[in-house]
Order: sequence, then C-alpha cells, then structure tokens
Amino acid sequence: MKSWSLRVLTVNGTEVRIHATFLLLILFAGWSGSVEGGAAGAGHAILQVSLMFLCVLLHEFGHVAAARHYGIKTPDITLLPIGGVARLERMPRDPWQEFVVAICGPLVNAVIAAILSIVLQEAPSLSMSIDFVHGSIWRSLMNWNLVMIAFNMIPAFPMDGGRVLRALLAMVFDYGRATRLAASIGQSIAIFGFMATLFWIHSPFLLVIAFFIFMSAGQEAAMVTEEESSRGLTIGNAMLTDFHTLPPHATLKDAVELLLAGTQHDFPIVDAAGGFVGLLTRTALITGLSEHGKDHPAASVMETCETQLDPADPLAKGMEGLRNASCPALPVISPISGRLVGLLTGENIGEVMMVRAALQAAR
Repeated sequence: MKSWSLRVLTVNGTEVRIHATFLLLILFAGWSGSVEGGAAGAGHAILQVSLMFLCVLLHEFGHVAAARHYGIKTPDITLLPIGGVARLERMPRDPWQEFVVAICGPLVNAVIAAILSIVLQEAPSLSMSIDFVHGSIWRSLMNWNLVMIAFNMIPAFPMDGGRVLRALLAMVFDYGRATRLAASIGQSIAIFGFMATLFWIHSPFLLVIAFFIFMSAGQEAAMVTEEESSRGLTIGNAMLTDFHTLPPHATLKDAVELLLAGTQHDFPIVDAAGGFVGLLTRTALITGLSEHGKDHPAASVMETCETQLDPADPLAKGMEGLRNASCPALPVISPISGRLVGLLTGENIGEVMMVRAALQAAR
C-alpha cells in the first residue's frame, strides 16, 4: 500500500499519505460535478469530497491520539477511496485501552456532526454567510459524519464496532476467545448482509462490503489464534540462522550466483563489522537485472527494512512486525554486538509452528 501512496504531510510523527486511487476518486467527482453544473459543479463536487475525507482523516487521528495516550505509535495514515487506514504499531491487549482507541474515531465524527448541526440551526440568527452556511454541502457533510458513525460501529471486524465488541467480550473472556466470538458475530452479520443483498436490496456495493467483512473477521481470528500458538516462543527460537550475506560492494551478479545455488530468496547486505545495511529481495534483484544489468551495485536496489528485531523479544512481536513491514524478511540484530544474527521469515515461522504442534500432539 505504501508504494502506491504519496506522503503529503507529517503530524507529530505520523505520516499522512494519499493512495494513488484516491486521486482517481477526486477526478471522478470533478467529472460528475461538471456534467451537471459545469466548472462550478466540478468545484462544488471536489470541495464536498475533500471535506468528507477531511472528516475521515480526523476520524483516524482520533484513533491516533488515543493510541498515543497509551504509548502506541502510528507510523502512517493512508487515505483510500473506501476510507482511511491508520497503521498502529500494535493493538492494545488491555480491553479498556482497545475500547478507548476504537471508540475515539467515531466520537470525532459525533463531535463534527454535533458542531455542524448547531451551526445549521443557529445560522438564521447570523448576519453573515447565511447562504453559505445553509448550502447543501454542509448538511451533506453532517449526514456523512452520521453515516460514518453508523457504518464504523457495525460490530464486525475490521470496523471500529468489531474492536469495541471484542474489548467488551475481553472483559469477560480471555483475549483469544473474545476475538473468535467477535469474529463469529461479524461473520454472521456479513452472511445476513450477503443474503439480504441477494434477495432484497440488490446492491453490488453492499455485496462487496459483506464479503470484505466476512474475510476480515476470519483473518482477525486467524491472526490472534496464530499469536496464541506462538506463546512462550521468542524471535530467537524462530529466526533463520543459516543464510548467505552480501558485502556492500557486491553486484547483482554475485546475488544471482547465490540465488541459483540454493533456496535462499532474500540476501542481507552487511558491513565489515557484521552490521545490517539492507536487504536485497528477489523481486528487487530481478527488477534490477532487467533495468540495469548484472554489474549494477546490489546496494543501490536493496530495501533498508526499517523494522529490526531483537532475538529476545516475543515471537508475536516479530510476527506483527513482519505483517506490517514491506520486507519479506526482517533482520534480527544482537543488542550487544549490533551484528546481524538472524532473519525472521513467514516460512520459518510456519515451520516452527508445525514442529511445535507435532511435539504437542506427541505428548
């Protein structure tokens, strides 16, 4: 997602990014407005869509502010045509904290809707900008915030309502069971919505939403189940320790020789002291070969991999880092020597889980 988005500003350490597809929405809105009202209609439509997504952005910053209160960072927020996505460093496991973080987004929309409602009611008593205040754009904006509240509070993942439901259930049950119960409720709602769409409403858009909710609920449950199965394991237990590295002066030809000689796909580039410099992924290697040739420096097409792991950290932390990272493998760095001591990959984690499950079955 990050590679298709453009950073527009940074607020208190959180990047605000606009996805490329969002610009298509703006163009479509302008074209639709121009068909009905010419240049003025296009401007009106673009302004309305921009204000609507400003509310979406403020909604996401509601989550960011609440998460920051609990010491959770948010690297970025990305605006998409379907809404906004705040990428939190992690979701809090404490039920009350998750409740607060989840509910603060819709609360922002409630405040915006309340302010617009008051302004619209009080406008006749004002002597300035009565027509502007009473314009349909502001009433539509108020209604948009009310729709956002209703939609986001659907008790199903990945909406805020699903996380609120899980937080409430986690006050009674353990986190894993609460997640599975919330996911089951969300999937039931999705199935009902799917059936209603097929037989009564006949809306392709709602059909897509129902499918999206069903899949997201299943993914959330699977992710938490996976994390539960890793309990007691550290990153050091699951990291890959037998791997080839490249020096900073290596060429793509050197990487190709290693790629063809074994099963390793991604190659860390390390300095003379064993410190991690970057990761040459197979995708970057093939792209670099086609664009620059075999004698091109490998370091010029490597990924820096901002997420670096400690072998003593819980494996669940590494799994979360791997999900949020753009790199297919994450470097594991010794906190004492600063040297690269391992690579954490999804494949290795899967193999560790299979071995652990087999041993548990044998016992």
